[in-house]
Amino acid sequence: MKVSCVWTVGFALIGSSIGAANAHALNAPQKLHHSRTSEPHLSETHRAASHHAVRSASVTAHTTAHRTSAHSSAHIRRTSLAVHHRYYERFTASSILDGPVGGGDITAGEDPIVRQAAIDALGDLNGTAVVIDPSNGRILAMVNQKLALSPGAEPCSTIKLTVALAALSEGLVTRDTMVKLEGFRMNMTQALAHSNNLYFEELGRELGFERVRHYATEFGLGELAGYHIEGEQLGEYPEHEIPLADGGVGRMCSFGQGVSLTPLQLGAFVAAISNGGTLYYLQHPTTPEEAADFQPHVKRTLDIARYTPEMLDGMAGAVEYGTARSLRVNFQQFPVFGKTGTCSNEGTRYGWFASYSNSPQGSLVTVFFLEGNRAVFGPRAAELTGEFYRNLWNRDYFRTRNQEAQTDTGATSATPVGATQ
Repeated sequence: MKVSCVWTVGFALIGSSIGAANAHALNAPQKLHHSRTSEPHLSETHRAASHHAVRSASVTAHTTAHRTSAHSSAHIRRTSLAVHHRYYERFTASSILDGPVGGGDITAGEDPIVRQAAIDALGDLNGTAVVIDPSNGRILAMVNQKLALSPGAEPCSTIKLTVALAALSEGLVTRDTMVKLEGFRMNMTQALAHSNNLYFEELGRELGFERVRHYATEFGLGELAGYHIEGEQLGEYPEHEIPLADGGVGRMCSFGQGVSLTPLQLGAFVAAISNGGTLYYLQHPTTPEEAADFQPHVKRTLDIARYTPEMLDGMAGAVEYGTARSLRVNFQQFPVFGKTGTCSNEGTRYGWFASYSNSPQGSLVTVFFLEGNRAVFGPRAAELTGEFYRNLWNRDYFRTRNQEAQTDTGATSATPVGATQ
């Protein structure tokens, strides 16, 4: 499905009614073609600015209408409606969960404090929260497991993490390399923080589909992430590039068009970024005995330890000043590194935020994934992640976790289990 937006029509008709700041926010290419997303050529920050600009333009036009003739008033109203018609997608999915939170989940082997903190953050939203210990691959909590174990969805801008590592591994760029784009230049730190699609489209075209796919599958996309997790379904990475008419490899690298990613696959990959390259099979204990006897299993070791530091400024920047800055509204006690994602498909909008924390008591990896209507987007998932960490902090979880780690006499070594699934 292809949708096109013509921005210059609305700008020309109501440009005289908006201020310089709003005009700057609408300074986009004359014609944007896209598939299954609102504005693929704009960063999520620019999307929010453009949304605000259009709403401001509509309000200004409405106010001006009362000060002009009836003919001008009617003209402005028609213009405002035309802009909204061209800008907004129609969503049919619900953002509210159909049923109780965590209904049907298997929880006996989970960390009860972590689970409750995730439930309280997620509320009644139609989504899932997965929390992983990146030092061993144990799933500490998985709320709304039916969605977490589903075939997944388009990864939106979270796919940029795999593309960034691929480009760094190939020596195509460093974090400081300024890439020349259409009308501006940008480096990786800026592109990750602001989720710039043009930057990652360019990296994708330079890498080519075969290399992009090689790294994506090496990072665990397209294969089961769990180790004997009952009910887990498979997200897919296509064997062939999507048609050039739909954006080709560039669109696959900017927001994951054609890719199906599961919360577990994304969580396992971010855990590998966090721990320096160990891609664990994720395990979800279902009884207290399984949790007590937990033994990690390594899927494979990724050669990424030398490259992940190149990404950290951008992932930190996303939280500090970029697309995930809503996290800091709720939590500021220690650093969190992450990546948002927002896109839509056939009436459903997706909101992703994948991250890991850096506390003195060790890291946690979280994946919040939301489905629904216009209320769903990546920065909202980041905000919920901040609520999750605040809930843990208020429950004194990190101090308690540190004490437990110091007295833990259980096994700590990881055991490789052979080939990938």
